[in-house]
Amino acid sequence: MKTRRSLISFAVALLSMGAIVGCGSSSSSSSSAGSSSSSTSSSASSSATSSSSSAGANSAVAALVPSAIKAKGTLTVAADASYAPNEFIGPDGHTVVGMDADLAKAIAATMGLKATISNVTFDAIIPGLAAGKYDLGASSFTDTKAREKVVNFVDYFSAGESFFTKASGGTSVSTLADLCGKSVAVESTTTEQTDAQTQSKKCKAAGKPAVNVIVFPNQNAANLALSSGRAQLGFVDSPIAAYQVKKSAGAFKLVGPTFAAAPYGLAIPKKSGLDKAVLAAVKALIKDGSYTKILTKWGVQAGAITTPKLNGATS
Repeated sequence: MKTRRSLISFAVALLSMGAIVGCGSSSSSSSSAGSSSSSTSSSASSSATSSSSSAGANSAVAALVPSAIKAKGTLTVAADASYAPNEFIGPDGHTVVGMDADLAKAIAATMGLKATISNVTFDAIIPGLAAGKYDLGASSFTDTKAREKVVNFVDYFSAGESFFTKASGGTSVSTLADLCGKSVAVESTTTEQTDAQTQSKKCKAAGKPAVNVIVFPNQNAANLALSSGRAQLGFVDSPIAAYQVKKSAGAFKLVGPTFAAAPYGLAIPKKSGLDKAVLAAVKALIKDGSYTKILTKWGVQAGAITTPKLNGATS
């Protein structure tokens, strides 16, 4: 699914709270939902502005918000803004926009709060949550049992993994097993990186050429590697692959079927007590139709779910 951004160096992360997952760069957020424009670079400096949603507060949800968060009046959200259409930098060059940004703002508004969305490298989000720097991670995280050891998740979406290539002169694959001998661009510490590197070992064990897994700090750089010819394939979550193909003006095409569907989760510090409020907020947004409107706006409604869960990872 959106793929799931994964923990390759999870053991190291637990010890050092260093890189757990990675992509994006520092920048800011907006006071209103951005339009579905093309993704810009996420290397702006870190300065987040408060944002709010047009949705009103839900008293039952607001009652579940921990007093410390309620007192400050804001929900501090981290997102890696290089993953369009889920989270990316808008046309003003600094505002974080996308499905996750809009959803985070709607969740905050339902709680009676404002949202402050910061553009943070993907591998810094979970450590930042564990350290109490952020209240919520809204960045296309695949909910996994490994990640649940560090943070709690409220599952809110379903996505798979997909390959895309150049429309002219590209390559063809149907499954991971077809990657042997091919070059693949992935974002650092994503599930795709893990899957491609695992497949490379299988290729070598079978006496076949290894996969040339080219790892980049953010998805923008991985996309550039494909367009420049450095890599034969892009490997990313299915909504992101579809978006890149759509916005490429015919330069890219999808290859092979979408596979490995899994839940996206909103990441929450374990000791913050915010998980119940986030779960209630997502349920409220699904019930009143706001959730569907947000997903439809960004063209990702195919990943909608009807029943959000707390820590619903299956693997």
